[in-house]
Amino acid sequence: MNSLRLLVGALVFSLAVGPARAVEPAEMLPDPVLEQRARDISAHLRCVVCQNQTIDDSDAPLAHDMRLLVRERLLAGDSDKEVREYIVARYGNFVLLRPPFQADTWALWIAPFLVLAIAALGLGAQLRRRTEPTAALSEEQREKLAALLAERTGGQR
Repeated sequence: MNSLRLLVGALVFSLAVGPARAVEPAEMLPDPVLEQRARDISAHLRCVVCQNQTIDDSDAPLAHDMRLLVRERLLAGDSDKEVREYIVARYGNFVLLRPPFQADTWALWIAPFLVLAIAALGLGAQLRRRTEPTAALSEEQREKLAALLAERTGGQR
């Protein structure tokens, strides 16, 4: 019963806490519209240090610099597209959480499907091997088997 209470308490705590945001108050723009645009752009940019977090979720110094860069470009009057292009020109397509499908990123898009296809083929081959019926023994093989069994059991059946 105590473990159940502990589990429920941990679940409630984890839901109440929510995701941590690394955006510091000093980074936020005074204009709520521009700040929302910055957040929308940042939600699609990967922290190149953490790699599994957006720059808004990361507290790495480089993510901090990238957040400031996004806000600087917005204050300079760049459109959302121009800000993304500027960041990609500086850090490469890797910085995008959803990189475009092009020659240098095709492996990122196709590799998961190839792995699944290979796994499916391997599983199919394994299942086929399991379900293949064994060939029946010939009369000669049956006689040899009976002789071997009789020899081991001392002639008893």
